[in-house]
Amino acid sequence: MRLVPSASLILAALALVAGCGAPAGAPAGSAAPDPAQPNAAVAGEPAPSNVPSQLQFAATTVDGKEFSGQSLAGKSAVVWFWAPWCSICQKEAPGVLDAARANPTVTFLGVAAQDQVPAMREFVSKYQVGWFEHVADTNAEVWKRFGVIQQPAFAFIKPDGTVELHNGTLSAQELAARTNALAGA
Repeated sequence: MRLVPSASLILAALALVAGCGAPAGAPAGSAAPDPAQPNAAVAGEPAPSNVPSQLQFAATTVDGKEFSGQSLAGKSAVVWFWAPWCSICQKEAPGVLDAARANPTVTFLGVAAQDQVPAMREFVSKYQVGWFEHVADTNAEVWKRFGVIQQPAFAFIKPDGTVELHNGTLSAQELAARTNALAGA
């Protein structure tokens, strides 16, 4: 019986250490991209038959639109997992935006969690990352699907369905190099 409190304490300590940690009482949002932009993935697009399990999700964007993870299937894509209060995420936002703009053939998607949708929208506006779509993963289901254990994290998806997860931050140069490689895939 003493094991349960001990396990709870260990889990709580791990949660504080992972990534930027989580603020007290935090759940998980952002601004809409311009559909005319090349990085805008649209729910309802036909997806190839070989859809990776990680992309088999439906979510709501931070501006309330439906988003299908399957819309990323068959494409080169970067999925950025972030939280609005995360200082590392805030610092890397300009580099993520630069990588997205520099590679219009690579689709970018932000997946925000660990806060409320208004804070997510504010982050997208403040850091001007609305050039690509962001989903509000308020229950962290998309994070779980990809195996994300901290923020920031990145998933690099190749058109053949290969998904490579990077838990942790990437410098702007590292992200640019990986995105450029995806653009050539």
